[in-house]
Amino acid sequence: MYTPKVGDMLDSLDTPSMVVDLDVMESNITKLFASFVSTGVSIRPHLKTTKSAILARKLVAAGATGGCVAKLSEAEALIAAGFEDLLITCEIIGSPKVKRLVELFREHRNIRIVVDSNIGAAAINDALEQAGIDEPIPVLVDLDVGLRRTGVAAGAPALALAHHIRSLGHLKLIGIQGYEGHLQHLRDRDERRMKCLEAMKTLTETAELLRDAGFDMQVVTTGGTGTAEFCATVPGITEVQPGSFIFMDVDYKAIGSIYSNSLTILSTVISSQGDRQVTIDSGLKSLTTDSGLALCQDSRYVYGVLGDEHGSLRWEEGTPSLEIGDRIEMLPSHIDPTINLHDFYYAYRRGVIEEIWPVDSRGKVQ
Repeated sequence: MYTPKVGDMLDSLDTPSMVVDLDVMESNITKLFASFVSTGVSIRPHLKTTKSAILARKLVAAGATGGCVAKLSEAEALIAAGFEDLLITCEIIGSPKVKRLVELFREHRNIRIVVDSNIGAAAINDALEQAGIDEPIPVLVDLDVGLRRTGVAAGAPALALAHHIRSLGHLKLIGIQGYEGHLQHLRDRDERRMKCLEAMKTLTETAELLRDAGFDMQVVTTGGTGTAEFCATVPGITEVQPGSFIFMDVDYKAIGSIYSNSLTILSTVISSQGDRQVTIDSGLKSLTTDSGLALCQDSRYVYGVLGDEHGSLRWEEGTPSLEIGDRIEMLPSHIDPTINLHDFYYAYRRGVIEEIWPVDSRGKVQ
């Protein structure tokens, strides 16, 4: 059985395969970090995109301050792969998950978490106390800045939660998080900027309210690929969390992002279905559709879904025909869940596989 290895030609890969153009990816990384140099704002990339400890280390080498993950199981996987400086950006609720957090924190102290309720905070505190762990776990108040997904309400409710956290001996409040996810893909740049600044006003004013009450708000973290540039202009923001910029996808390119598509799904034409239509070997198990359909890198060919394993490509009369055995590259519509469908990245430069990276936290949704 053929196993891809470094030094092989890209043409030797079986399909579908997830491939990364290193020149383009490195340009994206350079572009992002250069754009924040003068702001004084730290970059803590969200690793729910890459799901890779190797890529996390590459981002730190470029200037990142640790990383973010969405779920506890992602943190477990990346820590097992050797990357530890993590903020878990989703609430940790329920006895099974809290027990896992305690065991992870027992061995690895460079973890931060968020809370948005007295119940959640108290459960973690009690579990740490029962486990005999004296060092408090660093905590951020998770603030709702308009997404209406998680987060305590701004103002007095956030202040009340902060006081509750301060009463708990095994939690240490270090800051506040507010994620404006509902604004990431607004097509109109001026509208996106205006609404982002409104969200940041909510976040920074609440952070200041907590400071006035005697809380040390070291960290005010926020932002994604679609808004981080605006967040960084707001006094009081200390950290942003972009993730998709490294690879990009169709949805982010539609807002006019300055970053380029470095990741594609290499696919093969496996059947011809009459005039101007072929079937490729990339369907729902290779490309997600939650943000619309993927696009063929060659825009003359239009993608359609034909099931779990298959997709179609159609084209207008006068366009060169695709033939059985031809290989094409597809641009994912939503990068994060697409990566979660694949085991490895095959990173290449000028047609030669230069690195192979496992998707360490694939399927880690708990």
